[in-house]
Amino acid sequence: MIFITATNTNIGKTKACEILIKKYFKLGLNVAYFKPIETGIKHDSSDTNKILNLLNQLNKNNTPTIDMMSHYRFSLPAAPVVANSLNIDIDINCLLQKTANLLKLYDVVLVEGAGGLKTPITQKLFMIDLIKYFQDYFEDFEALLVAPSYLGCINDTLLSLDCLKNYNIKHNWVVNLHQNKKQFEKITKPFYDDYFKYINYLQDI
Repeated sequence: MIFITATNTNIGKTKACEILIKKYFKLGLNVAYFKPIETGIKHDSSDTNKILNLLNQLNKNNTPTIDMMSHYRFSLPAAPVVANSLNIDIDINCLLQKTANLLKLYDVVLVEGAGGLKTPITQKLFMIDLIKYFQDYFEDFEALLVAPSYLGCINDTLLSLDCLKNYNIKHNWVVNLHQNKKQFEKITKPFYDDYFKYINYLQDI
């Protein structure tokens, strides 16, 4: 399974899931998607619905239901700790079990986080903690960090990579080259080329 996370919100986690789903589908693999916690739900406009539509297009005979693809869903577009105004208990074991059930039915399961690594789920639980729970539970695990390409991305990316390393999370990372491509080539890529030696781009997956 792959846990898709990012340096912040609106960086490209769902886009990464779309690209990976298409890639694995071409390889003949059945892919499932799971969003443990989702906020900003308005009618049918959500990350989960976008992916459901894609899965329906690719494989109508083996598509998970919304209930299988998402669990905690809140309407307020805010961090889960705030969006969860009714203080619903976040059951980690339930999220792990739902993912395990999907792994019994599908070749690959993509799990998409909410916001960035330090997005608070509760007052004591952050997204990075949830990722750690998933890594400890599943033997076949990898996190994928999606990083932006706009001005300021170096700081955000390095902080997120340090966070993953400090938590001993097995991970890879990619740059979503969707904003300020020319600016990225000029003001960010020179540092990345020297610091990392090699850069993976989301668009090349």
